[in-house]
Amino acid sequence: MSSRDALGIAMEKELDLVMISPQAKPPVCKIMDYGKFKYEMIKKAKEAKKNQKVVEMKEIWLSATIDTNDLLTKAKQAEKFLKGGDRVRVSIRLKGRQMARPEIGIKVMEEFIEVLKETATVDKKPSLEGRSIAMILNPPSAKK
Repeated sequence: MSSRDALGIAMEKELDLVMISPQAKPPVCKIMDYGKFKYEMIKKAKEAKKNQKVVEMKEIWLSATIDTNDLLTKAKQAEKFLKGGDRVRVSIRLKGRQMARPEIGIKVMEEFIEVLKETATVDKKPSLEGRSIAMILNPPSAKK
């Protein structure tokens, strides 16, 4: 149908003639209420935005000389964050003479990973970054 005929029908029905696919040969058009269509698209976008969850990054600080019970307490807190769907960054700040033995801090990190092996996956392995050791844990993926 010619565009002039389609435009005439659209005006007769008090609707809009909207090009759906202008690159097609011949171009595809649709007769609709464009204001209502636009309103529904905005409403769908708001609904999709409301349903999506923003993943936050929580941080837990450890010490290179942390005791077992303190480590378990911090692990319990990290587990709570992970079950909430947040990522967790675990950090150790090395002070003074601890810089000479960073492997002690990395060993503490590995113990932390061992405690959380059921509820976390390691995204970034423990690595020395200046005076601190850091790693990132993700909640377990649902693709199991």
